[in-house]
Amino acid sequence: MANFLRIRRGRIGPAEVGLPLGPGLRRTPGLRREELAALAGVSVDYYTRIEQGRETAPSDSVLDALARALRLTDDEHAHLLALADRASGRTPRRRPLAAQPPRPGLRLLLEQVRPSPAYVLDPVNDVLAANPEGLALMPGLGDWPAGQRNTIRYTFLHPAARTVFADWDRVARNCVAHLHTAELDAPDPVAALVAELSTASADFAGLWRRHDVRGKRGGETAFRHPVIGSLTLANEVLTAGGDRQRLLLYQAAPGTAEHDALVLLAMTTENADT
Repeated sequence: MANFLRIRRGRIGPAEVGLPLGPGLRRTPGLRREELAALAGVSVDYYTRIEQGRETAPSDSVLDALARALRLTDDEHAHLLALADRASGRTPRRRPLAAQPPRPGLRLLLEQVRPSPAYVLDPVNDVLAANPEGLALMPGLGDWPAGQRNTIRYTFLHPAARTVFADWDRVARNCVAHLHTAELDAPDPVAALVAELSTASADFAGLWRRHDVRGKRGGETAFRHPVIGSLTLANEVLTAGGDRQRLLLYQAAPGTAEHDALVLLAMTTENADT
């Protein structure tokens, strides 16, 4: 919690919150502690104790005020509350979930949406199931053992990822920002994945230290695929009930060149099966 607040304080300038810069050079990046404390309506001493880790149980009202002062998004605000629960030893607002197999209904959906590539993911993006097009869209993912398949691991560690994702930097940032949101739901799996990727990838380690927090939602992803070429696909993320499994779906409108490319991708998977 202290580290998160310190990093976020350093990333918001006085002008963004209506404060004058004042005379002379500012040696502190972003807001000073006293400026943030004033914006949040708490004493400088109290905020300093929070940021130094000496105060581990600030009230929700204080945390809400800090979130407003730092202009945190809803995802970031929820993350701050979760970090505070952990720091204080309070019962998490949502209990961590044990690993669950993919639900039968989601497995059926994987077949129903073909030729759209689709995956069933857990909170840390372990691939619980995927249709053939899903495995083919990320070349090499299907070559890994089932227990190793994880879209974040793929993004940072598979040599094909930096070519397949046309805007790899954006995909990588989004992966790490989503992983921060999963710390409450799956603290042990997140810690294990973070330890692995931080050791293996300097890019991941640097992004993780930024503490960006953003849940994965729909958007577009550009690909440079070795079989179907360059294309941009819409993606949707559907959350399935209380077990927090998600369906990630890439799709294109029928009649478009992108949809034709997905049909071709599906044909390559059928040929591989025969």
